[in-house]
Amino acid sequence: MIKIIKEKVAVITGAARGIGHGIALELAKDGCAVAIFDLLNLEDVQENIDQIKKLGLPVLYFQGDLTNEQARDNFCQKVMNEYGRIDLLVNNAGVAPKERKDILETSEESFNFVMDINLKGTFFFTQKIANIMVEEVKEGLEIEPKIVNISSMSSYTSSPARGEYCISKAGISMLTKLYADRLAEYGINVYEVRPGIIYTKMTEVVTDKYDRLIEEGVTPIKRWGYPEDIAKAVSVFCSGKLNFSTGEVINVDGGFHLRRL
Repeated sequence: MIKIIKEKVAVITGAARGIGHGIALELAKDGCAVAIFDLLNLEDVQENIDQIKKLGLPVLYFQGDLTNEQARDNFCQKVMNEYGRIDLLVNNAGVAPKERKDILETSEESFNFVMDINLKGTFFFTQKIANIMVEEVKEGLEIEPKIVNISSMSSYTSSPARGEYCISKAGISMLTKLYADRLAEYGINVYEVRPGIIYTKMTEVVTDKYDRLIEEGVTPIKRWGYPEDIAKAVSVFCSGKLNFSTGEVINVDGGFHLRRL
C-alpha cells in the first residue's frame, strides 16, 4: 500500500530556476512538499534545490523532457510512489524561440520547438495529472486539488518577432478555460497567472529594451516584475481562499493590461 504523506504536494514544471523556482520556494514556505519536473541537470541547479530543502519540507527533483510521454509517466509514478498524493499542479515550464524572427520568416522547426513544450507538453501533462486528481476525489481522500497555469501577457499582446510564443501562450489561456470547465464537477479548480515583464534568464537578452519601455510608462507600476511576484499570486490560488472561483486570471504585470490612454 502506498504511503500518503501528510503535507500537500505541489507539482511544478520548469521549477529549477526563474519563475518556477520562485513558485516552488513560495509553496514550500506555505507548507507544501514539492515535486519538480525540469529538463536541467540537477548539478547545474543544486543550489536552488538546496534552498528549498532548507525549509524542511520534502523535495523531489526529476529530470525529464515535458514533450516525452514516457518521461511524464515516469515522473507521475515517482511522485505517487514517494508522496502518495498530488494536491497542486503548477504548469510553469516554457521556452522562448531560440531566435526571434518576424512571422514572415519563422521556421517550422522553431514553431514546433516552442509549441511542443509550451502547449502540447503542458496539455498532456495536465491531462495526466488531472486524471490522478479525479481518482483522488473519487476515492474520497481529503484533498482539494487545484491547477494553476502560468501564461503571459503575450497571450493577448502581439509580438510579430516571436509569434510562436504568443500563440503558445494564447493556447494556455484556452487550456485554462477547458480544464476549468471539465474538472469543475470534481471540485478541481483551474486558474491562470498572466505575468508581464518579469526579470529572468529569458528576458535578460532584452533588458535595455524593457528598461526603456518601463521608464516611458508601458506599465503604470514603473518597475520590473520578479519571480516572487508571480509566486505570491500562485500561492493565493493554491490557498483555498478562492474556492468559489475557477477559470480566473490574475494579471501580474504592473498594470500593463489596463490599456490606458
